[in-house]
Amino acid sequence: MTKPMLLSEFTRLPPVMRATAFDGLSALIDTVAEGAVESHRFLRYQWFAASLAAYGGAARTLVVERDGHPVIALPIAGFGPEAARLATIPGCYWPFRGFPALADASDAAFDVLVDRLGQEVNGLRVGPSYDGDLAVTALVAAAKRRGWGVLDRRVADSYLLDMAAAQSEGSWPRASTLKKNRFHEKHLAEHGALDWRFLSGIELLAGGFDQLAAIEEKSWIAARTDGGDAKFTRKGHGAFWRQAAADPAIAEMMWAALLTVDGVPAAFSFDLNLGTLKYAIANSYDPAFAKHSPGKLLYYRNLVRALGDGMTQVDWGAGDSGYKETIGAEQGPAVRDWLLLKPGAPAMLGRVLKGLWQRSGQA
Repeated sequence: MTKPMLLSEFTRLPPVMRATAFDGLSALIDTVAEGAVESHRFLRYQWFAASLAAYGGAARTLVVERDGHPVIALPIAGFGPEAARLATIPGCYWPFRGFPALADASDAAFDVLVDRLGQEVNGLRVGPSYDGDLAVTALVAAAKRRGWGVLDRRVADSYLLDMAAAQSEGSWPRASTLKKNRFHEKHLAEHGALDWRFLSGIELLAGGFDQLAAIEEKSWIAARTDGGDAKFTRKGHGAFWRQAAADPAIAEMMWAALLTVDGVPAAFSFDLNLGTLKYAIANSYDPAFAKHSPGKLLYYRNLVRALGDGMTQVDWGAGDSGYKETIGAEQGPAVRDWLLLKPGAPAMLGRVLKGLWQRSGQA
């Protein structure tokens, strides 16, 4: 009779890591996104598909599996001269460009990813992304371990509002702020009946995006620029957001606060809500009502509602630090662009161009 083996006599084999490249966008992106840290779960298949539909390009997806289970999904799309074999991560700059990875994806998994990436491209642009982004940090570290050239440039500072901390230090918003807001609301109401409402992604698709676009078309962005940076107009980035909302999971994350005056859209705030975190993507208002600060009135209402819904932190992103600091936001992680160049001639060229790349960012 064969003697049974003790558990201590078994040898635990290391996990089998494999990276595969797929033409187009892989459905496995959603599988990985669902297991990513909560702040990155909007990085789903449709997020990248919306980018390709709105801005063009053809994608491939690199998927790393651990014992047959996907742990990293990296969509890439070519940019620049085809002969250069450069790629970037498709997506949208708001709130950042990134890719999904399981929170417990190991260094070995990222090493395998970088090795497979080197078979696909000479270089990969990553970002803009936040310093401390788990997936990007792990990818950059793996690139360095594999001898890749790594260039970075600082783009901006982000701003974060910790509503829970602000409340713990006393009443927030302050009573004086609410008093000023009531004063402005009273005078704003002289222009017509005020209606404050909140819209989900489904409601945005059913005409809500058009209301946000109508405000942008009257705002400073249309008056002082070519309108190409507007988030929801047809001339701006409206196609992206409408395409992204086609995924019910992403649509559920979308949130808009809307103010109308006598039924006419006057101000909005648009966010992505992920657990206790709110990404403040965009806000705008009709300058006809600027004297009464409709944008400020709306986003305070929006944040009070967020607190009531259990949200504790707001990521305001980069730019326009004045009003963000006034509301209580503090400087957060830097926003950075990375350029990863494979060993050999690409990495050597990167060393030559490093200063130029860094100077193209912001101090």
